[in-house]
Amino acid sequence: MKKFHYIPRGVCSRGIDIVLEEGVIREVQFSGGCSGNTQGVAALVVGMTADEAIRRLSGIRCGFKPTSCPDQLAKALTEALQNA
Repeated sequence: MKKFHYIPRGVCSRGIDIVLEEGVIREVQFSGGCSGNTQGVAALVVGMTADEAIRRLSGIRCGFKPTSCPDQLAKALTEALQNA
């Protein structure tokens, strides 16, 4: 099992902690951000492969922002896979 910490950019959340096991997401925890939304996104991706989550979440925007917490999670997962 590998643990990763990511500092998101351009969103309200201040950190994303991820636990991956053989490319499968075992745990995601956001620090800050819209609590209900980040908890929901985190719960939905647990058990999913990181590649599938990246495919589904990449490019999602929050209002007029060029990114969102789900998009930042995709970026965090991409970085985690590259550094695994």
